[in-house]
Amino acid sequence: MTEPSFDAGFRETLRRLFEWRRDVRHFRRDPIPAGDVERLIGIACLSPSVGLSQPWRFVIVRDAARRHQIRANFESCNAAALTGYTGERAALYARLKLAGLDDAPEQLAVFADPVSTTGHGLGRRTMPETIEFSVVAAIHALMLAARAEGIGTGWLSILDPAALAISLDVPPAWVFIGYLCLGYPETPDDTPMLQRAGWEQRRPAAEFIYRR
Repeated sequence: MTEPSFDAGFRETLRRLFEWRRDVRHFRRDPIPAGDVERLIGIACLSPSVGLSQPWRFVIVRDAARRHQIRANFESCNAAALTGYTGERAALYARLKLAGLDDAPEQLAVFADPVSTTGHGLGRRTMPETIEFSVVAAIHALMLAARAEGIGTGWLSILDPAALAISLDVPPAWVFIGYLCLGYPETPDDTPMLQRAGWEQRRPAAEFIYRR
């Protein structure tokens, strides 16, 4: 087998893909072509996982009634989250659009299966949470693959996991990781939405590097 060569041009393009990968909240309602979501999930499943456990579980949510329940779940949790802020920060939070549930043509709920025997428990004895870390890595891979095709992804976490599991009728052992909205962004942007809105600023990498 010949190892592929990734030249400087490819590496620069990859860096720009990371730079332009945004958490999207404003979507056009144009449908994503049939089969594309499943194909992107296939790419996500190429991600590394502890002990080759492959613990990711992707639930494609297209049923209108289930989507309505998830929308109500978000509204309840978002209202509760607002009470945790006061003053100008509360006013800013209230103005943020934190979900693309109304417009995104595709929605995915992503879970980790901690009781799967795949991988035979390798690497999990001291850090069982690596099962969930593996699923996070798969989500990130999906977001990058989607962005390379012009598809935006919004990762929604303001949800009650127990209520979500009931709405989607998934096994009780599954651990909710994230709810993804997928679609074509209204406008392209290389700046995080929360930075544009004044919520937080992206800090330079040097602030997060420690040496011992």
